Amino acid sequence: MEEHEYQKGIKAWAMYDWANSAFATTIMAAVLPVYYSTVASADLSPADATANWAFTTTIALVLVAILGPVLGAMADFTGAKKRFFTFFVLMGVTGTALLYFVGTGDWLLASFLFIIGDIGFSGSIVFYDSFLPHIARPEDIDQVSSRGYATGYLGGGILLAVNMAAIMLVPDSLTQLMTRLAFVSVAIWWLVFTIPLWRTVKEPARRIHANEVKKNVFAASFGRLSKTFSELRTYRQLLKFIVAFWLYNNGIGTIITMATIYGTELGFGMETTLGTLLMVQFVAVPFAFLFGWLAKKIGTKPAILLSLAIYTLIAIGGYFLQVPWHFWVLGFGVATVQGGSQALSRSLCGRMIPKSKSAEFFGFFSVSEKIAGTVGPLVFGIVSKIMGGSRLSIVSLIIFFIAGGFLLTKVDEKEGIRVADEEEARLVKATTVENPIY
Repeated sequence: MEEHEYQKGIKAWAMYDWANSAFATTIMAAVLPVYYSTVASADLSPADATANWAFTTTIALVLVAILGPVLGAMADFTGAKKRFFTFFVLMGVTGTALLYFVGTGDWLLASFLFIIGDIGFSGSIVFYDSFLPHIARPEDIDQVSSRGYATGYLGGGILLAVNMAAIMLVPDSLTQLMTRLAFVSVAIWWLVFTIPLWRTVKEPARRIHANEVKKNVFAASFGRLSKTFSELRTYRQLLKFIVAFWLYNNGIGTIITMATIYGTELGFGMETTLGTLLMVQFVAVPFAFLFGWLAKKIGTKPAILLSLAIYTLIAIGGYFLQVPWHFWVLGFGVATVQGGSQALSRSLCGRMIPKSKSAEFFGFFSVSEKIAGTVGPLVFGIVSKIMGGSRLSIVSLIIFFIAGGFLLTKVDEKEGIRVADEEEARLVKATTVENPIY
């Protein structure tokens, strides 16, 4: 592949981070949680609104966790990663646009539409991530993954800034309308900036075994999943990493999804909660690139461990929040590590995956991520209900960072990469390349 085409593919792939991050910022982390707490849940107590938001997030992530590996295996078998990707993008865009119709007291409708949008968002990322090992050279994968996250923070931050300005500068009588229009803007942004990936990133080669030629999609896909489960011992280092990721991503995911509504519960105004999130988006851009550079200098795994140490301090600091500037300081801390920890986790996983099974294994990676996202908010919500507040919920997250970091130290990434390369070579010999079914 010519260098120009290689760089063009990377740029197009990274633009999807720009596209979907609008959902992550405006819908998941900033505007919708506040709208959910103050408008959609106007008839509920702040603690009940926080708990309901946590449970809503849990339901969405459980559904994606169940679907991820199955859909990934189907996409690998059919050679239809881009079709599956498109289906989930359109689902997410539709659910997000329909949030426009959520009004005062409509917390149940808001929960339902958020679940639809989040399934689309999370499902599309399974297939988006699976393109990474195909479009990036092995020596570039950390930097390409970090570039995606940096691009996403910038894109999500720009639209969030526009939406915040629109919401905060209009008269109070128009605030609710502008918030609902912000939801529509996310749907449009998401759809439009997905076009470069659709146009440029090619469907990876479809490889099938001789015994799969006459099988239907479901039989072949479940057969592949069953075979992968039976061969998990082969991928011991990858499996160990996924469990470690499952643990520490509990804490990361919960901080991302619960920070804004937690700040609202503590009585911080929108200028603090949304302003901090906006600051995080732009500060995170250079730090995402920095962690990509750091991974080259000290190694991917040590760089992730450094980010987890910082996250542990952030979780402890969250217990002591009293005044708005505390929230800003912790937000800056999150900005320094959020992109780096996720980008390097994605690239490390991509290195230890055979390319011919990229969607299937990223489905498992996604399950790890999504189940982590269910346990963290669920624990957060339960502790909040029991204690009548969320201070102990935030500090309890340190157990996830400590346990996940400890297991990560036991992962031999070089051995995992060696196994992936050998398995890919074996799969290439044992399979044939065919055109996509669809």
